[in-house]
Amino acid sequence: MSSTTARKKERSTTSTTSSARPTLLLAWYDRHRRRLPWRAAPGEASDPYRVWLSEIMLQQTTVKAVGPYFEKFVARWPDVRALGNASQDDVLRMWAGLGYYSRARNLYACAVAVTRERGGVFPDTEEGLRALPGIGPYTAAAIAAIAFDRHTMPVDGNIERVVSRLFAVEEELPQAKPLIQQLAATLLANSRAGDSAQALMDLGASICTPKKPACSLCPLNEDCIARAQGTQETFPRKAPKKSGTLRRGAAFVVTRGGELLVRSRPEKGLLGGMTEVPGSDWLAGQDDATAKQQAPELKGLSRWQRKVGVVTHVFTHFPLELVVYTAKAEARTRAPEGMRWVPTATLAGEALPNVMRKVIAHALDLPPSRSS
Repeated sequence: MSSTTARKKERSTTSTTSSARPTLLLAWYDRHRRRLPWRAAPGEASDPYRVWLSEIMLQQTTVKAVGPYFEKFVARWPDVRALGNASQDDVLRMWAGLGYYSRARNLYACAVAVTRERGGVFPDTEEGLRALPGIGPYTAAAIAAIAFDRHTMPVDGNIERVVSRLFAVEEELPQAKPLIQQLAATLLANSRAGDSAQALMDLGASICTPKKPACSLCPLNEDCIARAQGTQETFPRKAPKKSGTLRRGAAFVVTRGGELLVRSRPEKGLLGGMTEVPGSDWLAGQDDATAKQQAPELKGLSRWQRKVGVVTHVFTHFPLELVVYTAKAEARTRAPEGMRWVPTATLAGEALPNVMRKVIAHALDLPPSRSS
């Protein structure tokens, strides 16, 4: 079927099918909804704290990766007051390995704000939610719909894919986002807004997948323009990704018996507030000699030994290569200003980002961390 024919078919059936879509979607959801640790059981009210926590964790991260972290968080901090009364360092330690660490700092700031300014009660409107730290338009809509059943449709990556296929949205992302938002809103039921949103999320995660979607099982398949065209996997349309420029640097791993020299990164910026081993700047075109000049200075330090190979890591905006140097300090050697010694036996509890866990594993010949 041609694109023109498909569009005519869509227009001719819209009046009879568009009103049925929300009902079909909810009926499918009631049979096939995913069981997720943050999701309320059928008939139960959603907990705004669990909805908020899961939505922050799920930003740019998979459900599979988030599950164990969510369980650890709610076991340690069962409500927003408990989290708001914790320390940021403890939150960062618990978050370590989940990535995108600005989310952890915003999570803590939001918990503090809700605890201290609102008595531990989340606002129940999108406007009120957006006023909180770390909550943008999507997250506010998701919490408002799922936790408070506000008549709004959040649009995540799964929903973008379902909607762009259902309506064959030709415009490329991110320019297509406003149109997709408008079209997604037409799939809202008159009630059960939260279930409508979660139904679309589940549909995208389990049926309308990026590759080889199971169209025969989709409750909206008879009304999908992309399916009629046979072009499902080409949606959503996306502009070619631009890869960032490779940056290089050096990491310096210093041990003192069973201890390791570390420091905390600046609060603002990439990996803000996280723990790291001393290192050079990460710059495009940086040479090894320049990077090595930024090694920490300690009295009685053994000669620097360069480890064979490099540690590679990919951030959102650039790839990184680090050469790794190791050295040993004498007993009782004092840490330079701004640094500290930590027992290697307790590194699992430190707020080390994945790139630093890779560096330490490479330097000390340890097995790589599962989270890296």
